[in-house]
Amino acid sequence: MSESGEISLVEVPPVLVAGIRRKGSYQEIPVMIGELAEFIVRREIGPSGPPIYLWHEKSVEDAYRADASGDADIEVAFPVTGRTRPEGDIVTYELPGGLMARVLHKGPYQECTGTYEKLFAWLESEGRKIKGPIREIYLNDPREVRPDEILTEILAPVG
Repeated sequence: MSESGEISLVEVPPVLVAGIRRKGSYQEIPVMIGELAEFIVRREIGPSGPPIYLWHEKSVEDAYRADASGDADIEVAFPVTGRTRPEGDIVTYELPGGLMARVLHKGPYQECTGTYEKLFAWLESEGRKIKGPIREIYLNDPREVRPDEILTEILAPVG
C-alpha cells in the first residue's frame, strides 16, 4: 500500500458485495453501514472486507450541494462471501473491477477534501477521466483509533 497522499494506478478485481443505495445526507452513511452489517450477520454471508462508500457526485462542489439539500446519492457496500435474496433496499451484486487511481487518506473523514482535490488535479494532469463512482474504503474503525489515525483508501475508476 502506498503512503498517504501518493497516487498510483492499480488494477482492482471485481468483488461481490451487499449494498444499499439511497438519497439523503452523508450523515446517514454510518447508519447505512450498520444496517448492512446486521443484514450480513443475519444472512451469514460475511463480511469479507471493510465497508465501502460509493461516491456518485461528480465533484467536491456537487457533493457539498447534494449533502446540504439532503439529496446526495449515497451507496454503501460490504464485500461478502456469497449471494442472498434482497431485503428491502439491500441487495447483493458484483462491484466491477478495473483500472483505478488510488490514494490513501490518513485523518478524519471530514478532512478528505484536500486528498480529493489532489486526486482530481492528478487525474487532469495525467489526462485520465473518471469512469464510474469513486470508492472510499474504510480500512479501520473510527471507534477504535484516534481521528488522526483513520485510514481511507480512495479509488477512482479511470480510462
